[in-house]
Amino acid sequence: MSRRLRTSSPGPPTPTARVLRLRRRISLLFALTSAVGLIAMAVFAVRSDSARWREQLDHSMDVDTSWALGLLETDENGRLATDVLADTVNTGCPPLTVLLVTDEGPGDSPGEAPGDGPDAADGLTVRHAPTAPCLTVGPGVVLEAGRAAARSGEARAFDGHTTGGGPVRVFALPFYPPEAVDGEGPQGVLVTLADATAQRDDHLRLVRVVTAGCAVLVLLSAAVGHVLSGRAIRPALTALGRQEAFLADAAHDLRTPAASLRTLAETALRGETDSTDVHRRTLRLAEGMGRLVDGLLTRARLMSGTATVARQPLRLDQLVEAVVDEAPTQGHRVLVDAEDTVVLADPDLVRRAVGNLLGNALTHGHAPEVPADVRITVARDGTLTVEDAGPGLPPEVADDLFERFRSGSGSTGLGLSIAAWVAHAHGGTLTTGRGEDGGARFVLKLPTPD
Repeated sequence: MSRRLRTSSPGPPTPTARVLRLRRRISLLFALTSAVGLIAMAVFAVRSDSARWREQLDHSMDVDTSWALGLLETDENGRLATDVLADTVNTGCPPLTVLLVTDEGPGDSPGEAPGDGPDAADGLTVRHAPTAPCLTVGPGVVLEAGRAAARSGEARAFDGHTTGGGPVRVFALPFYPPEAVDGEGPQGVLVTLADATAQRDDHLRLVRVVTAGCAVLVLLSAAVGHVLSGRAIRPALTALGRQEAFLADAAHDLRTPAASLRTLAETALRGETDSTDVHRRTLRLAEGMGRLVDGLLTRARLMSGTATVARQPLRLDQLVEAVVDEAPTQGHRVLVDAEDTVVLADPDLVRRAVGNLLGNALTHGHAPEVPADVRITVARDGTLTVEDAGPGLPPEVADDLFERFRSGSGSTGLGLSIAAWVAHAHGGTLTTGRGEDGGARFVLKLPTPD
């Protein structure tokens, strides 16, 4: 009998995980886009620099060969004479080589005049070459440049290497007889060389600088993209956090009335109470839960920015007395010392804040199986003080008491966090400290019309 192993597959990613994954994708896309743009610009810059230094060398060699062409002469029989050129430029730099087109080329076709065929320029002879050139290249380099210029009938430039392996620029300029007719091929080619070592070194240095700069800019753009994507998704993360907070607060506030409603239904099923009383209490609980749901939705709208706090003149002393009358204070002692106080606040939100402070004192402000002794004071300056006679607040949780899910007694701590949020929403404060009897003291300050 075979056994089938079951492996637990991971569940779907949470909304927060999906948002964070989207951030990584945005950062990667931003970095790739920046890298493509920077690489394209770098390639353009490198190619432009390569063409620039070649054009500069070609222009310089074009000037030298054009000047050297003026030194070529023809004798009385129409033959090319290079004596003047040899006497003038045979100093080694720039090295000038004169190539003549032979009368018969290997590519002449039958029926054509010698030297007039399309490949007649392949037959070249060296008429003059420098005896001690400053740059030496293989004879094949010079002849190949001459053939290319003779075929095209225009000046041509090429990259080459010296016999020692150094970079060199080869320039070939075809020249024609003095009385040349249209369609007649060149009489010869003048070839010169230029050292490209300095230009190539400058170009390689530029390539290294551009490459390093692109790498740094790509890394910088990746970092900037990560920061910008973080700011872009921050509202989404904030909205998710508010949603989770809303669900937690709703569960916290609805837990007690839901439990009371269930207890009431079980009591009615057992027939232990009058049906009229059950209906009355059920209606009261339903109304309270409706107000609670409305308050939660109001807070959700306030946190999302779609609504504002409905500030209005409010008798804080009367609201506190009403909250105490509605609170389950059986077996506990609650003393209210309230002066006539008017504050500018939202009645529903303040009611929830006061109810949470009172409920916290009744739940945690006394020793086990000992009735709570709570004192509530309302001053004319809009200050509400809730003080109990319990064991007080542990020092290690006093600073974090108003944060969600932080409590000194093992509870969720949402009640005090909601009260603190209500205070801040009205521009007030909620502070805590040690009471006169050693218990906890909470002081809620709300703005007054003055």
